Amino acid sequence: MLIQSLATLLSSSWVIRAAHAQQRPVSERSVGQRMMAAYVEILSREFPGLDTEVFNYVTGVLDSGSGDFESVDDLFDAVGEVLCEMSGDSKNEDDIREICQKMFNTLQINARNSSTKVLLDAPVQLSKIADAYDPLSDPLRGIWMTKRDQSTTVNAKKLEKAEARLKAKQDKRSEKDSQKSTAPVVLEEASASQASNKKEARIELSGKNKSYDVRIENFDIAFGERTLLMGADLNLSYGRRYGLIGRNGLGKTTLLKMIASHNLRVPSHISILHVEQEVVGDDTRALQSVLECDTLRERLLREEKDLNAMINAGQADGTESTQLSEIYAKLEEIEADKAPARASIILAGLGFNPKMQQQTTKEFSGGWRMRLALARALFAKPDLLLLDEPTNMLDVRAIIWLENYLQTWESTIFVVSHDRNFLNAVATDIVHLHSQRLDTYRGDYENFLKTKEERLKNQQREYEAQQQYREHIQVFIDRFRYNANRASQVQSKLKLLERLPELKAIEKETEVILRFPDQFEKLSPPVLQLDEVIFCYSPEKPVFTNLNVSADLESRICVVGENGAGKSTMLKILMGDLTPISGIRHAHRNLKLGYFSQHHVDQLDLNVSAVELLAKKFPGKSEEEYRHQLGSYGVSGELAVRPVISLSGGQKSRVAFAQMTMPCPNFYILDEPTNHLDMETIEALAKALNNFKGGVILVSHDERLIRLVCKELWVCDNGGVRRVDGGFDEYKEILQEQFRKEGYI
Repeated sequence: MLIQSLATLLSSSWVIRAAHAQQRPVSERSVGQRMMAAYVEILSREFPGLDTEVFNYVTGVLDSGSGDFESVDDLFDAVGEVLCEMSGDSKNEDDIREICQKMFNTLQINARNSSTKVLLDAPVQLSKIADAYDPLSDPLRGIWMTKRDQSTTVNAKKLEKAEARLKAKQDKRSEKDSQKSTAPVVLEEASASQASNKKEARIELSGKNKSYDVRIENFDIAFGERTLLMGADLNLSYGRRYGLIGRNGLGKTTLLKMIASHNLRVPSHISILHVEQEVVGDDTRALQSVLECDTLRERLLREEKDLNAMINAGQADGTESTQLSEIYAKLEEIEADKAPARASIILAGLGFNPKMQQQTTKEFSGGWRMRLALARALFAKPDLLLLDEPTNMLDVRAIIWLENYLQTWESTIFVVSHDRNFLNAVATDIVHLHSQRLDTYRGDYENFLKTKEERLKNQQREYEAQQQYREHIQVFIDRFRYNANRASQVQSKLKLLERLPELKAIEKETEVILRFPDQFEKLSPPVLQLDEVIFCYSPEKPVFTNLNVSADLESRICVVGENGAGKSTMLKILMGDLTPISGIRHAHRNLKLGYFSQHHVDQLDLNVSAVELLAKKFPGKSEEEYRHQLGSYGVSGELAVRPVISLSGGQKSRVAFAQMTMPCPNFYILDEPTNHLDMETIEALAKALNNFKGGVILVSHDERLIRLVCKELWVCDNGGVRRVDGGFDEYKEILQEQFRKEGYI
């Protein structure tokens, strides 16, 4: 029955295919024939005795409808029933489905390899062609164009079901595409839970808790459905400085936010300040913005002003003098007269010169407003200061000043940082976030590395010793299990095994590996050069005068200098993005630059996944190639298909690295590449840059990366660039001497 119904369909199928052939050039038909060859060969091999009409029908369906098959189920629905009926008892449904899978695979390969899409110039109206056909004038054409009797043996119900299925799939696909393009990205939210402690709750309610130590016990933190911490404990002793470290994406920033928002219980009398958001720009001057953080001083000054106004207006009732005396005593007690000088020192240390301190906050860029937020926090002196990557917004000079300033901090600091040298200078303890728990180590970062390594060795030795002991007991049990005389001993050994604590083998963290492709030819120097360059944004304030620098494929150059000295401007002139007023920029004709921006996140489309991001930027490759590129930088598995906006700062940086290296540049210009990267990734970045066979110019404040990579140190200042022969040590000593002269340390 089914075979008979196919005969009626075949003529229309052949008409459509003939119409396509009339529209396509010969070369396109030959491509299509090559594409058909694979599944035609499978059909011929698996069904050697297949009826010619059925064979033509199946190949016609596969040839014309391959784009509609989203899965092997779609293909099986289209031709599986026909093949099952024709094979009889020789093949069951599973066999047919396996054959359909093979044909589906060939269709997918063909779809990827073929970029040619054949479209008709206009719709073919078969009924009109047939109506206009004259069989006497063109008898040969009548083979294809003769009208058939409207009575057909096609099973109408089956045909209706097939059409309904196809329409439903098309509607579903259209709806999915529509939702994908219009639906807003829904961000996951972090949540925290903590086991209740009745004793601590009673002490808190009684008001007898005078300790400034922070103890958060047995708490969990999740981000969406992903658990970040489970059953963790955090103890922060007052007056100590804790550095929080861990791989990107494990929840360091989320932990700080949960503490700052009181989602985790901290005694109410402990003041917490989390430096997270930049200062809002308004007409308040920078210095005054910092002074306003001392709310007690501000309140006392307002009261003093109001009382003096009442006295001067003759509205005093005789008690004002006493009140003023009390206010003056309190102001003297908190050393209010020294507050402006202290605020000015903090601002100066963070890079605000006297003129900038008198500017309004709305005049500053986002980076400077973040520095202002840090200055306000340092001036306010909270009981618990939470800092998240404070060195990201600072230049080398400001980092050295901050290190010195925090070493004399009297209350508690909990800081997330990737800067190894900063933690060595500041931290008295290290908190290591890993495996959904927190481990605390005494000492700075270098001491943490040694202690951690020794602890892991001891744990591994204990585990191996216990495994040998277990095996020894198990041998005894297996040997005498069925010996009645030894039954009591066997039972005793079994109980001993049950009582042994279960130790686990040490899980070593996976090594971070970055690679910069370097398959390119050598270029003769100079590869990149600036001669006598003058550049300015405004005529009255030149950024560079007579700038002379050069680099080649052997260069490993680090550029340092204060914020605003022109580091990023120089990079843009080198890349050709900015045109100098005078002077010459020379670049080798085969130079291919890769650029990592300090504000790389702004250049990423945050509403798509990392895979889609690369596909839009570099079309024409397979999804596997995009995934492989992202995987080379640690963005693999589920991370590669999540919206970029939901990734951590370090993960976004890795996506930017994957995007930058995709075209295989032979020279990299990197502007603050370590922002948000964890220490393991910074070490991997240094190794990758050292192994790279092209040139590198690097702007960075990370002392560790500078020491590992750079062979030359350029300092931007006073409208030019000078080379420091003594490297970073000499530059650091110059800055320390400046601080001593200016009285900042």
